[in-house]
Amino acid sequence: MKKLMFVLVIASLMLAACGGGAKPAAEGPVEITFTMWGAPEELTVWQAVVDDFHKTNPNITVKVDVSDWDSYWTKLNTLIAGGTPPDVFAMDAPLFLDWQSRGALLNLQPYIDKTPGFLDGFYPQTLTAYKTADGYYGLPRDFQTIVLFYNKDMFDAAGVKYPTADWTYDDLLAAAKQLTLDTNNDGKIEQYGFWSDTWDMELLWSEAIWAYGGEIISADHTKTLIGEGGARDAWKYIDSLYKEGVMPTPTAAGEFGGDLFQSKMAAMTTIGHWAVPGYVQAGINFNVAPMPKGPKGQATSVNSAGFVVAKDSKNPDAAFEFIKFALSEAGQKRLAELGFAIPVLKSVAESDAYLKQPGDLDQRIFLDSVAFAHMKPVFKGYEEWAGVVGDGLTPVFDGEAELDPTLDEVIVAADEVLASQ
Repeated sequence: MKKLMFVLVIASLMLAACGGGAKPAAEGPVEITFTMWGAPEELTVWQAVVDDFHKTNPNITVKVDVSDWDSYWTKLNTLIAGGTPPDVFAMDAPLFLDWQSRGALLNLQPYIDKTPGFLDGFYPQTLTAYKTADGYYGLPRDFQTIVLFYNKDMFDAAGVKYPTADWTYDDLLAAAKQLTLDTNNDGKIEQYGFWSDTWDMELLWSEAIWAYGGEIISADHTKTLIGEGGARDAWKYIDSLYKEGVMPTPTAAGEFGGDLFQSKMAAMTTIGHWAVPGYVQAGINFNVAPMPKGPKGQATSVNSAGFVVAKDSKNPDAAFEFIKFALSEAGQKRLAELGFAIPVLKSVAESDAYLKQPGDLDQRIFLDSVAFAHMKPVFKGYEEWAGVVGDGLTPVFDGEAELDPTLDEVIVAADEVLASQ
């Protein structure tokens, strides 16, 4: 993920925090706002969800606003600082505690308690991130597992067998070497065997650390563990991908711009379901396989986008009614049409609405990966902590610093962030 900047004005949040619990719904017609990040085409499907909701809730009108990732957080911070937050807004799970601890979010537990069995059909892993000691301040909308994507045409041209569920990280490196091509021998790589983002943990390095037997952060969120035991071995493996030349350095990848798999400059990548529509639109002949195995087994991460309600929403009852509909079977089936993520309701994820999307992509790989998935860590200070790690290790992967001493320095700085929370 890209770095975000929380520009929350404390005074406005304190005012928000002073509000009480659920406020009575306004009598007569009300309008609520729902703000989220996403691609422009997502607005069409969300509008369909809103239209379906309005048919059964004619007194509630939902205005949807969709922005790109960076613009979304800037706009959201501005609205909250100005005391005019959206009623419902999207939340990235790792950032949830930072927002909840600032008093910006409404406790949804009273509403959940009034709806017996409401959470029974959810994947339990998706709920963990939003639960606090005094209840849920958010709910998952959909979720992602990270898998290995591969370009079938590039594999076929190189005579390399497709990845399987038995692949190891060594197998990935060996295949990536065969798939890295300098076709005209001018010293410039035209096709890389592999590419993934290594700034944030979600796409590669958390999976590798867990598969090598390491951990990321202590259970009490006071100590950074990415340099201990198998975690350090995982970093050495990732560094080898750069040193072997099968993956472009972060600086080089930035110069190429965007997603190298989507631009057909890389034969493999590790990413979530959100990338599927873009890859289809780019005309890539691709499929997916589970994340490779490490010395201590197989691992992937699970992360979710969620719904939260602003603490000072003027229409919290209507806001929760909309969330409840979006998380119903009807709403989740509509969202499955997006093709960006996995529904949080098991009944929908296991149905044709998700499994039989257009194309021949093996959708079940994403679901089966839940069996060995770890939740992407959620803790206060995540954003700053992630910046310390991502920025700190980039010089290593650019070939400008040594791994071990740099990792040691990064861990010290990351622990300072945790201590300040």
